[in-house]
Amino acid sequence: MLSLAGLMTEKEGFSALAMGNHALARAMAEAGTAVITSYPGSPTPEIAEALLAPPEKNRGYRFEFAVNEKVALEIAAGASLNGHPAAVFFKSVGLNVAADSLIQLPLMELPGGMVIILGDDPGANSSQNEQDNRWFARMAYIPVFEPGSPAEAYVMYKEAAALARERKAPVFLRLTTHVCHARETVKFGPLPAAHDWTPRFDAAAGPYVPITTAVFPLKKRALEKLDAWAAYGEKSALNAVYKASATGTRKLGAISSGLPALCLLEAVRAAGAPVDILKLGLSWPLPEKLAADFLASHDEVYVFEELDRVMEVELKALAYGRGIGCVIHSRRGHHELMGEATPERARASLAGAWPNLFPASEQRRTLPPAPRLPQMCPGCGHRSAFHAIKQALPPGAITVGDIGCHSLGFLPPYGIGEVLLSMGHSVSTASGLALNNGSRKVVAFVGDSTFFHAAMPGVVNAASRDSDVTLVLLDNGTTAMTGHQPRPGNGEIGEKLSLPELLKTLGVKFLRECDAYDQPKLAAQLKEAMEHQGFAVVIARHPCMLKFMRDRRRANPGLKPQHVAVDQAKCARHYICAAEFACPSFVRHADGSVTVNTELCIGDGSCVQTCPAQAIGRDK
Repeated sequence: MLSLAGLMTEKEGFSALAMGNHALARAMAEAGTAVITSYPGSPTPEIAEALLAPPEKNRGYRFEFAVNEKVALEIAAGASLNGHPAAVFFKSVGLNVAADSLIQLPLMELPGGMVIILGDDPGANSSQNEQDNRWFARMAYIPVFEPGSPAEAYVMYKEAAALARERKAPVFLRLTTHVCHARETVKFGPLPAAHDWTPRFDAAAGPYVPITTAVFPLKKRALEKLDAWAAYGEKSALNAVYKASATGTRKLGAISSGLPALCLLEAVRAAGAPVDILKLGLSWPLPEKLAADFLASHDEVYVFEELDRVMEVELKALAYGRGIGCVIHSRRGHHELMGEATPERARASLAGAWPNLFPASEQRRTLPPAPRLPQMCPGCGHRSAFHAIKQALPPGAITVGDIGCHSLGFLPPYGIGEVLLSMGHSVSTASGLALNNGSRKVVAFVGDSTFFHAAMPGVVNAASRDSDVTLVLLDNGTTAMTGHQPRPGNGEIGEKLSLPELLKTLGVKFLRECDAYDQPKLAAQLKEAMEHQGFAVVIARHPCMLKFMRDRRRANPGLKPQHVAVDQAKCARHYICAAEFACPSFVRHADGSVTVNTELCIGDGSCVQTCPAQAIGRDK
């Protein structure tokens, strides 16, 4: 099987089984994309995994992680302004962070072109919402390519990149979780010649300063480009009609894009139903003539899409405006506006319109999966910190969480982090909760990567106002939740930065720090911080143990695993280890005994101090 490095550096064409994200990374290399940037976020991190696989000297592109999505987008935009083909990728909600600069891009001439890859997340598998970023395209005048499979992602990226460069414009390539993580055999092409890095920025090609009345000619140009995209969509092979093999008394059709379109195809073919399908690969701007002709040539059409009624609204408006009498069916209940598309969901949706063509399928008898909450890894410093913090918090304390592994602190048994909005919000939201609040302590939490991403302005504000907030900065030294990407200041990229010194520079006067495994010290420091009138910061530091143990095993392949064990003679069955500290390594049995699952335990020993009977010790 070809390695990731081989996938990215093989000079000639070949075929290989590839994950959608990996196929997309190869497409970037084949398209001659010179500058690629990102802020890590699911479902897109494996794109970076592939891009980073070859040694830097063997790459025909420059890739870098940025401190947040806005910075990543701006670096890519700057590269494109200099004539270098550019791309940026991040998760769905990352577009919110990048939006301030994103909205300006269609007003500009981008000589290198720019592909903005969105990892949308129907089902909220790894996000705080299911936002549908197709709305951003309408607001920003940016065309949308929607692949439904790894092979389509590969093909569409190359076409999108070429067109973006030709038209000096930004484009969206909208992925969803299943497209990112599905695997398919993809036929890859050769790599191009080395890129010419000659800087080509020309201010005369602008203007690049959209202020006052200068905005209007720029907007006019953006709208004209949008018309050109619509004209291209009318003839593009990415927008195609799939004729049904069966025929019926009424002409039936369906319109969809991306993964939902493939789900439709499977459902229609499985049922042998006489339903033609218009699949839109370049889904916006809507190819109005193609869509209108399809509507006019069918008696009834079903619009099937994931999440919001974006395409449905536009198609109904188109039919009304052109006087087309086609009956347009769509999803009915609120539940159909949530979650991921599947062939079964497509069949059920079509059955709502045409029950005779899509009878209920035979239900397979399956056992429901065992309920299991997400949880922190064995040895996680956040678990140790939360156990200590929960004991130190006074009754009625308000806790504000943030994005990262520590978001899991909200789940049982910790119940810490009762409010969650977005990355870096915790300090600012906590500051609002603390206003004229003399009776309830407010404690905010943020991780080290999120601190650099978006929390620093909130810290500056809280420090300058001396908000009566205690901030616990949980420092595990990496961007852990998305796969241990480097964060600014940890020394992997550039110089190492001292968080305490940086916090002092930002105006923090009260500052304490300790190892998150030192639970008594952390609890004492938190109490001291909460007693302080004004803004206080406690740094609870411990390396991500998942990364720490992987690094140790790589450095020492013969490393023998270590574990803790429960002394059954001492165990008083308080169950703090299993129920309150809640390390998944502890197993509570039907007879009341507690043992350690050595397949999970890493022997870190952070649990030893939690047992009042002193029944937990290192396994000899």
